[in-house]
Amino acid sequence: MNKKALRADILLLITAAIWGFGFVAQRSGMEYVGPFAFNGIRFILGSLSLLPFILIRRSRLIRSGSSPLPFSRLCLSCLLVGSCLFIAVLFQQLGIIFTTAGNAGFITGLYVVFTPIAGIFLGRKTGLPTWIGSVLTLIGLYFISVAGSFGSINPGDILVVVSVFFWTAHVLLIDRLMNNANKREITIDPLELSAGQFAVCGLLSMICAFAIEPFIVPVVEKIDPSLLSAGLFEWKPFAILISAVSSGTILFPVEAIIPILYGGLASVGIAYTLQVVAQRDAPPAHATIILCFEGCFAALGGVLLLAEKVGGWTLLGFVLMLAGMLATQWAVIVKGRD
Repeated sequence: MNKKALRADILLLITAAIWGFGFVAQRSGMEYVGPFAFNGIRFILGSLSLLPFILIRRSRLIRSGSSPLPFSRLCLSCLLVGSCLFIAVLFQQLGIIFTTAGNAGFITGLYVVFTPIAGIFLGRKTGLPTWIGSVLTLIGLYFISVAGSFGSINPGDILVVVSVFFWTAHVLLIDRLMNNANKREITIDPLELSAGQFAVCGLLSMICAFAIEPFIVPVVEKIDPSLLSAGLFEWKPFAILISAVSSGTILFPVEAIIPILYGGLASVGIAYTLQVVAQRDAPPAHATIILCFEGCFAALGGVLLLAEKVGGWTLLGFVLMLAGMLATQWAVIVKGRD
């Protein structure tokens, strides 16, 4: 392996680790800030963190003579994919209230399986390895969701599974936009598209933080009263929190700042930039394998930082899901093609 490929693999491993531990930040941050507010703040921060890179890349793009995507089309594209991203992170964040960081990390990785299956409806071929991988991941999902209590399924896992359908749609939307742009010989800067969709997702989340968040706590209490009685989720609705902070009645919870900064600057700004840089030199097979380990880092972070317990059935589910994800990418792993 050459030095560039090795460096790229290391950067991808760091990216997977940052994203994996991001599930820990998502869960711990909601002890103090509601799910809509948490998503809103972190995605707006993530969008802003990409602006310096965008300005540098756009100036280079113009000097090279390439045709950037017209601003109106860029806004429309960002609105479309940002709205899909908003729904995906909404269900994911709500699901994390009831499930573990490890479960959420592995279940979110199901988009690796769902994307090629959804491609069937777009006229793409799906081979036997994808179907084998699908069966393995579904069996693994069952094991981690019931965690040995057969007959009962964690409602949080169901919510995260719903989010996977929108993560899959999100991937396919971006793929469609990129293909259409290439056909028209128009350049879409991935950082511009990312910053735009993050801004849309953040703004929609903040609107919901004021409009919907006050009704979330009673729903959580109805589904699982133990979460509130144990003090795991003590947030105030964002409108009330901001009003109290403005009047000086309470201070903004310092404990929420680190998870928010991590979720916004690290998971979005740093990790996405590392991925873009790394995948210039990383073979597709390496990228596929390494990024699939995001769920493993999520589980590790949950155990080390949140004291989450991983039983035998859950561990078996993790192994089966990881095997299934890798199986769906068999052509890339073995033959080195996309």
